[in-house]
Amino acid sequence: MPDEPREYHDSKIDFPLCIKNRKEIMKTVIMKFLNEDGGYWQNGIKHVMRYRYYVETLNDGRRIYLYRPARLNKGMDFQVYLERMDGKTDKMPSHSNIFDDLKLKKQENPKEYAGLLIAINKVWHCEEPNDVLKDFTFSFKRGLPVDALLKILKWLFIEQDVTYWNWDGRAMLFRAISNL
Repeated sequence: MPDEPREYHDSKIDFPLCIKNRKEIMKTVIMKFLNEDGGYWQNGIKHVMRYRYYVETLNDGRRIYLYRPARLNKGMDFQVYLERMDGKTDKMPSHSNIFDDLKLKKQENPKEYAGLLIAINKVWHCEEPNDVLKDFTFSFKRGLPVDALLKILKWLFIEQDVTYWNWDGRAMLFRAISNL
């Protein structure tokens, strides 16, 4: 059976989120997704709706965005992207990317790394990365800038909460970071 003809409709939406309560974060994110227009058929063409939600801006001007639908397309799934992650291309930072980055930072400066874990813990407890960074000074030269790392983690934690909302959500990723 040949592929059906498709037309893609992309929406780009600013969606900054500054809520400090896990349940309210999940509720707000899910309600935002529920307001999306669904796909449809018209004149024998499948119209596919895609969404890019700009959620964070880094100190260097790059942005973090959520992309929907995710590849597995399991309802509320989304993918977290960092603009020009490798200097050129937008990429999805994986858990492995985060773990490798944290190992680099731990190796580079174990004392600062201890502070970074405290900062990550605050983000895990739903504190805003920009607010958390006001309490710390980091000078890591390797890996992602710390603001990027904390903001990516904020959204990876939220993604885990939405995907595994009736399990332990963000705790799975946080435990893996704590065990590095």
